[in-house]
Amino acid sequence: MEQPHYLIDTNTVIDYLGSKLPSSAMDFMNTVIDEVPNVSVVTKIEVLGFNALEEHYQMLTNFMNDATVFDLTSSIVDASILIRKKHKTKLPDAIIAATALVYELALITRNTADFKNIQGLKLIDPHSL
Repeated sequence: MEQPHYLIDTNTVIDYLGSKLPSSAMDFMNTVIDEVPNVSVVTKIEVLGFNALEEHYQMLTNFMNDATVFDLTSSIVDASILIRKKHKTKLPDAIIAATALVYELALITRNTADFKNIQGLKLIDPHSL
């Protein structure tokens, strides 16, 4: 089985499900989603923590049920600590970045400014595709 290539950030999940991405980004994300979407446990908490209408909440729940959710491991915790110490990153972003680094995944996010200084982290801004 081939290793997954991408980790999807919270803002990209919301933009994708709301069809708020440019058409080229929607095409790219359709390919990523078809391979089984990968998200951090933080993204699951953030996405399902929104107060959404029932039909929207069901769509978000269905997405998360279909996704591979990477839970916290000691490796992710250790990497998160290092990221926070070095970059003073917010805890959720540090965990998401650490998850991508530990699993060697490119992070798909519109929020590249929060992650750009983290060494070794590959970023893809879907709005720039």
